[in-house]
Amino acid sequence: MEDMSRNIMKKTEDLKKEIKLLKEENTKTKRNLMWKVRKLEKDKVLVENEKMRLDREVKSLRGEIERFRSPPLVVATITEVLEDGKLVVKSSTGPHFVINYSRLLDKKSLEPGSRVALNQQTFSIVNVLPSEKDPLISGMEVEEKPEVSYEQIGGLEEQVVEIKETVELPLKKPELFANIGIEPPKGVLLYGPPGTGKTLLAKAVANETNATFIKIVASEFVKKYIGEGARLVRGVFELAKEKAPSIIFIDEIDAIAAKRLKSSTSGDREVQRTLMQLLAEMDGFEARGDVGIVAATNRPDILDPALLRPGRFDRFIEVPIPNEDGRMEILKIHTRNMSLEEEVDIRLVASLTEGASGADLKAICTEAGMFAIREERSSVTMNDFMDAIDKIVGLEKEEEVRREAGVMYG
Repeated sequence: MEDMSRNIMKKTEDLKKEIKLLKEENTKTKRNLMWKVRKLEKDKVLVENEKMRLDREVKSLRGEIERFRSPPLVVATITEVLEDGKLVVKSSTGPHFVINYSRLLDKKSLEPGSRVALNQQTFSIVNVLPSEKDPLISGMEVEEKPEVSYEQIGGLEEQVVEIKETVELPLKKPELFANIGIEPPKGVLLYGPPGTGKTLLAKAVANETNATFIKIVASEFVKKYIGEGARLVRGVFELAKEKAPSIIFIDEIDAIAAKRLKSSTSGDREVQRTLMQLLAEMDGFEARGDVGIVAATNRPDILDPALLRPGRFDRFIEVPIPNEDGRMEILKIHTRNMSLEEEVDIRLVASLTEGASGADLKAICTEAGMFAIREERSSVTMNDFMDAIDKIVGLEKEEEVRREAGVMYG
């Protein structure tokens, strides 16, 4: 009996152990199943997101394919606006068409000379295009202002006052001219020997004013083919009018503005055509608008008289070789950041550089610094300046001798 009960208890314990093992296995199975379910749910979300991304990409690609399948548009120019709401356009292929336009388009933008896009089949206006711009002309606009202020220009106090009155004042305080009842001057000609600071004054004007500044060297107007130079001049003034108030700076204007003489070469005639276009733009039939002109030259004696009359250039500012006080101011500016010995006498340097231009004085300061660097010194001495004066001024004298002797190249 006891053995029987003992067997029953043993079997019971075995069953309990088995049940416990089964429960543990069941728990593990449930845990694994839950983990797999969560993983499948995450995978489902990722797959759905990927499906949405692919659907958007397919939609975008279908739209791109439709755009590629759409017929190209014809570029045309409006030549006339008729009274009955129709337009006369000249297509890029040559023929003229009388067409209707969509009432959704701005009627003010549909003017003679406007560029439009036409449907290739119906020739109806689809869109109004921006005006055609030459990248060469767009590149003439000065985006970043030069880091030159009037404080960095020495010996030209009167010239700075005159250019401020002529260029800056009409832009900053136009009401002063309106109260007096006069039109502000529109053109300034800077003339003087090379290296005296004409271009430096123009850089200071670009820095001090908020107007659009367009810089060009006059030789860029000289082109190979007939009419190209005149087209460039017209494009520059159109850009200036579009971005008014603006200032056009023409450096070395004598390259295209020399006196018109009877010439047999086609090159000279083309330069004269470019000059005539410049004269017409400066003071022609159409108003120039709020556009100022600053020009620079070191040969005012060869300029055409038509360019020098009032209305084109209203103010002539001479930028001469600086006197001793002017040289003193220029030297102070260029030696402001230099390490100088106490023995250096700037007044003596100014007195020894008679006839030197501002560019020469800057070269003298740079050369004196180079002498100090050559000997690995940390400051510049008076001897360095004396050597620099001998080197720069002596070089100029040799060039003058060559020019007087009629030698073109040394």
